[in-house]
Amino acid sequence: LLDEFIEAVEEVFPGALVQFEDFATANAFRLLARYRTRACTFNDDIQGTAAVVLAGLLNAGHLTGVPLARQRILCVGAGVAVGAADLIAAALRRRGVADAEARNRSWFFDRHGLIVQGRPGLPARQQPYAHAHAGAADLVEAIRALRPTALVGLSGQPGLFGDPVLAAMTESNARPIVFAMSNPTSQAECTAEQAYRATDGRVVFASGSPFGAVEWAGQRHAVAQANNAYVFPGLGLGVVACGIRRVTDAMFLAAADALAAATAPPELEQGAVYPPISRMRDVSMQVAEAVARTGYHEGLAAVPEPAHLGEHIRAAVYEPAYPAYAGG
Repeated sequence: LLDEFIEAVEEVFPGALVQFEDFATANAFRLLARYRTRACTFNDDIQGTAAVVLAGLLNAGHLTGVPLARQRILCVGAGVAVGAADLIAAALRRRGVADAEARNRSWFFDRHGLIVQGRPGLPARQQPYAHAHAGAADLVEAIRALRPTALVGLSGQPGLFGDPVLAAMTESNARPIVFAMSNPTSQAECTAEQAYRATDGRVVFASGSPFGAVEWAGQRHAVAQANNAYVFPGLGLGVVACGIRRVTDAMFLAAADALAAATAPPELEQGAVYPPISRMRDVSMQVAEAVARTGYHEGLAAVPEPAHLGEHIRAAVYEPAYPAYAGG
């Protein structure tokens, strides 16, 4: 069915961008691998999430003083989070880190515990992140053993980051990074207020669900929303406006860099590792331009490169503004 669908789209709408959404994890990775070199397509759950995680970690590094190459990331949930680990590894390789060390920066914890070498039945996509280490069935135990700088929740398990988990993150980090990315709010691993309370205000926090600002010790902390909507509209705009024929990992690296750079210094000072949702349209333009420039660099654009790329892309943006009609 999907083979026929992709063929039909390419026949009826040549150059169309196809985005896979909400496929079961095993199918999502398989289908992305099958079509990414045959059609203009991407999977937002895997690749959009990855770019958002990477952008947040880049900005979190500015706040903690721990650059990406020195971070150790523990992902809770080993489904689409593997895509984030793959993009983090690609970003580290771009910085000159060897592949084995780049992959060693990311670890996974699932419902069976810490993923380590020797666990039977691991899918191929998880095997590069099954490192040599003793197992741990308890999340607090895993945190104390690994001493991660960042805890990324993509588990869909509400309340999983309870006080003992958050306290364990403070034991080895002056400023622990905690991203509770599962949404909706009912599935969040923890709330913003819980994270600040349990870490005595030291946390660098982001969430997939919207939370209001947190007042702690007389200081206002903005709560950034780690949402894929920062990436996929801009990526789609850049691809379509410039006739890009394939969507590549380099474009998601560019999107992550653009998203990180879009966060203003005053926003970072308040603890926000992403710009506010209210600036989404401007952020999307920045992401679109970064993606398009990458497409031109890789020789994948069908449209000749404009002298003013930003203006060309903005001209393709739909503006939901309507004229006012006088009654009569």
